[in-house]
Amino acid sequence: MTRGPTLPAHHLPYLPKPLDAFNTASGAEARALLLHCLDSLRWSHRIADHRPYPDVEALLAAADEAAYDLSPADLAEALAGESLPELPEDTYSAAHMALSAAHAAYEARFGHAFAISLGDVPPEEALDHILQGIRSRLANDPEEERVIAAEELRRLARERLLLLLRAARNCATSSNAPSPGK
Repeated sequence: MTRGPTLPAHHLPYLPKPLDAFNTASGAEARALLLHCLDSLRWSHRIADHRPYPDVEALLAAADEAAYDLSPADLAEALAGESLPELPEDTYSAAHMALSAAHAAYEARFGHAFAISLGDVPPEEALDHILQGIRSRLANDPEEERVIAAEELRRLARERLLLLLRAARNCATSSNAPSPGK
């Protein structure tokens, strides 16, 4: 059986990816975006200065490495920019008070905000997860807690970076996409 001539391959137009926009943004724009992920000037400069990244995995690996290299002063700077995660609107006021009291006890003990990555924790379980985290970490010595807080900040930075890229992708396809927040 003889086949007819083959048709040329159909090429889709090139659509820029969110990583392309990040890679080509000015240094100041990239650093400002990164500060929404982790409030550390050194971390944001390091990530921005090593652009371009070939793929998201390389960007995340660089973000992890830079987070592992935070000095105590960098860590203090990043923790100063942290706040507790938002609770669902229908959370009881007593729960808000319990969280505020636990957070105040944590800040009094360690001198900085409590940082926790909620990852895939369902919103209805967030309060319990945060309270349990604060209560269990209050028993840590300050050095152990510094290591744990640094790891939680690394996870938060990674999650926020992915959210930022996802939001940028949504903005490229839809004008009413939500913007990532801290």
